[in-house]
Amino acid sequence: MHSLRPIGKLVFPRCGWIALVLLLLAGCHKKRLSSPESLPPKLVRVQTIEVKPHVAAEDVVGTVRPKLHSVIEAKVTGRIEKMLVTPGQQVKKGDLLAQLDAREVQAKLDQALAIRQQTESELKRHETLRAKQVITPAEFEAVQSRSQVAVATAAEAETMLSYTKIVAPFDGIVTRKLADVGDLATPGKPLIEVEDPQLLQFEAAVPEAIVGKLTLGTKLPVRIMSKEVGGVVSEIAPSGDPGSRTFLVKLDLLLAAGLRAGQFGRVEIPVSETNVLRAPASAVIQRGQMELVFVVTNDHAQLRLVKTGKRFGDEIELLSGVSAGEDVVTERVSSLVDGQALKTRP
Repeated sequence: MHSLRPIGKLVFPRCGWIALVLLLLAGCHKKRLSSPESLPPKLVRVQTIEVKPHVAAEDVVGTVRPKLHSVIEAKVTGRIEKMLVTPGQQVKKGDLLAQLDAREVQAKLDQALAIRQQTESELKRHETLRAKQVITPAEFEAVQSRSQVAVATAAEAETMLSYTKIVAPFDGIVTRKLADVGDLATPGKPLIEVEDPQLLQFEAAVPEAIVGKLTLGTKLPVRIMSKEVGGVVSEIAPSGDPGSRTFLVKLDLLLAAGLRAGQFGRVEIPVSETNVLRAPASAVIQRGQMELVFVVTNDHAQLRLVKTGKRFGDEIELLSGVSAGEDVVTERVSSLVDGQALKTRP
């Protein structure tokens, strides 16, 4: 029988004791192999943390608006006989949008044309009489004046008749139809709205504290949905809204596919210039709520707790934890161990 040897309150046979010792020794040996000093050097790429200038900007929200937007009204009173467009329809400048009942205006034109024809005949007859010195110059001037009035009256009636045809003022798209066949069109009553989708503006209410940073012609980035579009300041309101203490600023937008009037966006207005520490975003690893980087110290990876700031494309701002001039590991970061030897490559 094997002799028993007590361990605490447990009793093992002698062969079991030997197996336990061997197991503990193997565990210690394995732990030593997994320590940073025992790990082979890792081949990584590093980059030096630099101080780079950054223009601090303030985001101001706004809305995309059409630069050309027309609310079309009738210039004469008349019943709408034809409505030839629907919302969303493309139109060209001069296209007929709606037709008003023109019978009354046409009657006035016919009357004016008849009077003009009559006065023209009378004028020709009096020209012959004046040549024969049968009439006085005053009588001829009176007939001449009546003829000129008749011509002007006929021209006015022709113009009024043209107003019964409502046409597109520019190339664009119909956005709203506010009347239909049978409605009475009167001056001042909107009938149709047309806008040019190719010419868009971004309108923003800029706080009075930063509106002084803007000048006409300033180029600013405008973010609409997930797209960044270039904008140029084209209008700055000379007076602000006393309620909100803001000034209306308009920016002409460069052509970008997919933009539509009414979309929400933001414009970045520069307010100051500062220097920030930047590092590649790939150098930062997230572990729970902590942000960490590996700094190269004496060819070894040193784990540092950092705090990050704004994102600049592929780079990120480091607010604390590192200093300018230090090298950080930018690849294979998640596989490193604090204190592990490193080999850098270009």
